[in-house]
Amino acid sequence: MEAVTVSSQYQIVIPREVRDQFGVKPGDKILFIPYKNTLRAVIVPPIQQGRGLFKGVQTENLREEQDEER
Repeated sequence: MEAVTVSSQYQIVIPREVRDQFGVKPGDKILFIPYKNTLRAVIVPPIQQGRGLFKGVQTENLREEQDEER
């Protein structure tokens, strides 16, 4: 674990060991999630990694023929 400092422009540098361990590259998106007085960083995978994720899922009858009245 290595502590980082927030710059005057609210930027941080991800340490090399962390980048290497998690495969973080320039252009990757990271989501920050507040949780019980902590801040969790989650790497958001590119949409292309989702290709084929729902292969074989039944897509018929997902929606009723008529929308309910409101």
